[in-house]
Order: sequence, then C-alpha cells, then structure tokens
Amino acid sequence: MGCFFSRRRKPAQGGQLPLQQPAGAGQDAGTGEQKAPQYSWDLRAKIDPKDYTFSGLKNETVGRLPGKVAGQQFVIQDCENCKIYIFDHSATITIDDCVNCQIFLGPIKGSVFFRDCKDCKCVVACQQFRTRDCRKLEVFLCCATQPIIESSTGMKFGCFQYYYPELALQFKDAGLSIFNNTWSNIHDFTPVSGENNWGLLPETAVVQDYVPLPSSEELKAVRVSTDATKSIIPITRGRRQKNSDESCLAVFFAGDYTTANARKLIDEMTSKGFQLVQTKEVLMKAEDAHRVFQQSALEFIPLLEKGPVIALEFNGDGAVEQCQSTVNEVFSGTKVFVSESKASASQDVDNFYNFADMQMGM
Repeated sequence: MGCFFSRRRKPAQGGQLPLQQPAGAGQDAGTGEQKAPQYSWDLRAKIDPKDYTFSGLKNETVGRLPGKVAGQQFVIQDCENCKIYIFDHSATITIDDCVNCQIFLGPIKGSVFFRDCKDCKCVVACQQFRTRDCRKLEVFLCCATQPIIESSTGMKFGCFQYYYPELALQFKDAGLSIFNNTWSNIHDFTPVSGENNWGLLPETAVVQDYVPLPSSEELKAVRVSTDATKSIIPITRGRRQKNSDESCLAVFFAGDYTTANARKLIDEMTSKGFQLVQTKEVLMKAEDAHRVFQQSALEFIPLLEKGPVIALEFNGDGAVEQCQSTVNEVFSGTKVFVSESKASASQDVDNFYNFADMQMGM
C-alpha cells in the first residue's frame, strides 16, 4: 500500500518502456530526443485521498460499496448525526471528533482508533480496537486481540452480528478469523477507583436498533442482514456469567470442511439450548497437544500439521453428553476432540484457552 500523498511521475505517452534499457535506447526515432523512462509504479492507479475520507459531514448517509476501499487506510473525522457504512476491508481506520453517528466498519486488517468521539453507535471488525477520550460509545465488536479503552467513559460492548454476501471473503482478505473474537475482554488503561468505565450491552440488544440498515439507494444494493442467526461471526457469551457449572470443549482439526463443520456443531448445540461461550482458531504444535489433549494427544498430533484447529466452548447442564452425542451422530467420519467427561471438561477448556491466549499474545 502506497502513501496517499506520494507523487508519481506522469506516464510517458506511447506505452510502457522497459525498466532497464541499453545505451541509446529510449530515444524518439523521429527526433532523436531522449524519452523519460517509465517505471512499474507509474502504471499503478492514482489514489485520491478524498475517496478514503469522510470529513466535516452533518446529517448525511454515506458509505463505500464492496471493492471500493480494497485494503486501503480510511479516515473519518468531524462528522455529526451521520450514518456511515464501509462495506469493504481496509488497512486501518481512524475516527476523530465524531458526534452522534451510526457507523459500520467492515474487516480492518490492522487497527481502528476512535478519538474524541461521543454518543456513537458502531459495528466494527478489526485486528486491534482502541479508544481515547471517548464518551458513550456502544459497539458490536469483533476483535482478534484484547480491545483497549483509554480515558473513555460510558463504553458498552456486544458481540459483532452482521452479514452480507461479500463479508466472508473480506474477512479473509483482511487476515481475520471469524473464530477469534475477544469482544468482551476489555482492558481499561485508565481505570478509576470505584467506577467502571465500560460494560456489556444487553443480551437482547438488536444491532439494527443501534445501527440501522442503510437507507440510500446506492447502499441498499448491499444485501445486509443483522439477524443473529445469519451472522458471519458466531455469537458468543464472552465474559458474561455462565448459566451452568458444566462446559464442554470441542476441537476440529484442519481439513476441507473445518469451518463448515464447526458452524454445524454450533447450530446443533445452540438449537438445543446450549450456549456458545467462546471460540478460537489457532496453530498447535506437538508439545501443545500433550498439554491440551493429554492421554489423547498421540491420536491427534499427526493432524496438527494440516493447519490451525478450531475450538468451541459450550455451556449448559448436560453439555458434555450432548456434544459427544452430536459429534458421534453428525461427524462420524471427522476427527473431533470432545471432553470425555463432565469432571475433565472444565480443565480441558482452561488448558486450551490458556494455551491459545499465550499463542495470540494476550
């Protein structure tokens, strides 16, 4: 990605010339005058900063359609009472001095940074999330690392819930896994004794009540759904209190249908009333397998070379028995690790997620 404001040499008329030319080459056959050499970067599309900036807007609905940002950085600043939708993946996004805005941000490969914003409602997917000097932000979040707030108050967080057809590929282009979401594991850099600067949105919170579907004719072309059952990101409880003392760990190993299988088990278990607490997608080594899978490690070590594993934690009375039954019935030809008993399940969960957090630097 180039800098927005870098200058590029104007391409010479008449097509591309070789990057290196022999002596005497590059002269006009008719006049003998030396032509300016043309380089590969001359052929890149010029970037206009205005295409990647929303600034100074009031009472407007604006956005970018899929394919229009294409991994560039984006800036949103000094906007008031606006509805803003970035339906594409980006490198980084900064949001400064925005008031009473409703914002959707598609997958961000790096960081999103809110500064001096207040009374905003957002849906955000990113690698890193940070706020500074913000007040009353309500965020449905997918974040691969621990979200950070600083000098901010009245912050509320919920789990990312969103779908449109291009979103899955945009997550891939941004290098984000739909299973790595630490939305509720907030770190407050500037805590105040006796006060809590952040909390969680109600479990019953509906995304569309916070960030409505776009109303402009151009943005309506994106087939958006905020139905939790269609969300590209599995809806997790995060750090909300568990309903039961019993949890179960299920681990899928890399293969052609790993993601689809994990989603299928989530659907099967949640339809029976069990709650999905957290998910992770992470690479494992043989030494990790002994710590996590213990006596079953030797069976699973050869599978670790194929790629990352996807782990799911389910909670509810009877979760272990039901998960084992579902795996045996639905995934009989697929290698899946499932906690063997209620007695070992809690330790299995702790072992895996402690290992995963260390791997991800959390």
